Amino acid sequence: MAKIDLAAVLAKIGSGYPDPYGEPCRKRSRKRLGDAGGLTDFGVNLLRLPPGAWSSQRHWHSREDEFIFVVEGEVVLVTDEGEETLSAGDCATFKAGIAEGHHLVNRFDHDARVLEVGTRDPERDRTVYSDADMVAEPGEHFFRHRDGSPYPQAGQ
Repeated sequence: MAKIDLAAVLAKIGSGYPDPYGEPCRKRSRKRLGDAGGLTDFGVNLLRLPPGAWSSQRHWHSREDEFIFVVEGEVVLVTDEGEETLSAGDCATFKAGIAEGHHLVNRFDHDARVLEVGTRDPERDRTVYSDADMVAEPGEHFFRHRDGSPYPQAGQ
């Protein structure tokens, strides 16, 4: 498959984070373009952030590199080192294994669109959420507290 019909790719709205961590991400949407094209070694998402929305909780990955490119609008990149505004055409990278939490916040009055690219290593990657009592352990499809106890899964 070569060309992906963007209009045909369904957007996933919100997040799978347990309460209360999902609220700031409730209005975000992602089109999983890599999945739509059959990619398995790395993921490519087109993220839409309406005003006030977060891309994620601030986090870092043990084994997954990340790259973002702002396609449209503006976002604030929040890291351990502070905040900076990224505008259309700006990009940033986050190296696997470096414990610097990061996320994007739309503090502007218009939508932003960001291309996200990242390696996939779900069986070995651990995700740590810097400001939340939450981790995602390798090979698991649910979240845990930092003490290791699991959050209740949807429907439980």
